[in-house]
Amino acid sequence: MSTLYIVATPIGNLEDITLRALRILKEVGLVAAEDTRHAQRLFARYDLHTRLIAYHEQGQRSRAAPVLAHLEHADAALITDAGMPAVSDPGYALIAAAIAAGHRIEVVPGASAVTAALVSSGLPSDQFVFAGFLPRTAGARRRLLESLRDQHRTLVAFEAPHRLRAALADIAAVLGDRPIAVARELTKLHEEIFRGSAQQALAHFTRPRGEITLVIAGGTGAAPAPTPASDLLARARALRQQSLTARDAVAALMHSAGIGRKEAYRLWLESAASPDAVGT
Repeated sequence: MSTLYIVATPIGNLEDITLRALRILKEVGLVAAEDTRHAQRLFARYDLHTRLIAYHEQGQRSRAAPVLAHLEHADAALITDAGMPAVSDPGYALIAAAIAAGHRIEVVPGASAVTAALVSSGLPSDQFVFAGFLPRTAGARRRLLESLRDQHRTLVAFEAPHRLRAALADIAAVLGDRPIAVARELTKLHEEIFRGSAQQALAHFTRPRGEITLVIAGGTGAAPAPTPASDLLARARALRQQSLTARDAVAALMHSAGIGRKEAYRLWLESAASPDAVGT
């Protein structure tokens, strides 16, 4: 049987590819890529001319068929847009199909946004939990965060830039204002590693752009101290200054302060009358 090579590719800087990866991509007869247009940039940089076909989430079964057919007589490689295939990526289904067909799997390791963000965060890296992409909807995202609240290991997750602010608000509300690192555009020209609390990150990223990896400190196991009544209005004012919607701010107050929806909404309305309030 033939070999399916799982080849890691650069996550930004095209120099971050191994000599072995380049050799394999030249030697195999077929490369399955998440996005062939993206792969062409890498191929052009290193003068690679191996046949490319698309393998992505839509139509996985039909996309896998030509790769499996090729493996019947020759080796092939699988790459993703950036980093290691099958990590928050549809490639795992092709790998499983190749294993089921009796083919050999060989991994060619390389760049990974998960480990790059983790080691640059300054947070404990001896043990961590990778949560993949955070759910798109607020309810599902909060339920996932709730399930991780007592996790003592460092948490790593991917997030889209247009959902970052909502995610940070939920992290602060559900997990508490614990230390966090936001790794943006890793290895690229505008790379940024923000380190601070979740609330500080929310204030910093007013218009986030680029590919984002979140690294969140694990829980301490200690029960959060009750929020003094005198602090609740100040917290509502701070949320209003961060331009959250009423719905997100009320939810944040409920989770972080342990109060009911009615009380949280009252505080939200009262914060609008504060001289420190910005917007509505």
